[in-house]
Amino acid sequence: MPDHSAFGLADLLPFIAVGFAAQLVDGALGMAFGVISTTLLLSLGVPPAKASAGVHTVETFTTGVSGISHILHRNVDWRLLARIAVPGVIGGALGAYVLTEIHAEAARPFVMTYLALIGLYLIWRGFHYPPQRTETAAKIVEPLGFAGGFLDAAGGGGWGPIVTGNLLAQGQDPRKTIGTVNTAEFLVTLTISATFIYALGWAVFTTATVGLLIGGVLAAPLGAFAVKKVRGKFLLIAVGILLTCTSLYGVYQSLSR
Repeated sequence: MPDHSAFGLADLLPFIAVGFAAQLVDGALGMAFGVISTTLLLSLGVPPAKASAGVHTVETFTTGVSGISHILHRNVDWRLLARIAVPGVIGGALGAYVLTEIHAEAARPFVMTYLALIGLYLIWRGFHYPPQRTETAAKIVEPLGFAGGFLDAAGGGGWGPIVTGNLLAQGQDPRKTIGTVNTAEFLVTLTISATFIYALGWAVFTTATVGLLIGGVLAAPLGAFAVKKVRGKFLLIAVGILLTCTSLYGVYQSLSR
């Protein structure tokens, strides 16, 4: 098993690259930092417990930088942020508690299947995305924040896919939705990560964690810039493809255990 406690530059570089790539995708499309980082860390030999703790800890910092970047690029709808962040924090806190009492993996295949279907729908919407359209107000918001926060804590991920995916499916503007959900994620992740930092202290800052943190922080402003510049049609299709692929992979992982 590789030693991830030493902080040599050669040891850091692979994790910096992973963090950079994962955050670039997450910042631009509103999801997948946790999925990409955890999967790649496991493939590089990081133990599952350390991978989970490290990714959640890093996300506290990367979502903070990403949120500031989205704010500066005016990608944030403040009213929508309040509506998803408050229930998201409550759901995250409850999910973290439930994780210590109940095994939540049983529901994971069903949630992932649902998200894959949402992804396919977003791809369809992307190809039918009109140049001019009337934006419709989302009817279901607060429950998405709560479910996203809960599943992110209890199931090891889900804030972006649940909240971003469903808001886009309801017809929300892609740029504002991705920017707002990314910004709100900082508050939710901070709530979930507090337990790791309190319980493990500096032990969470392994070579893998530090590398992810450096790469993620460097990439965060680029993702926000991409959201501002890329057309909504492409964002919808890209989010749909990413959501479908990661969700189907999640179904495969759950069923193969």
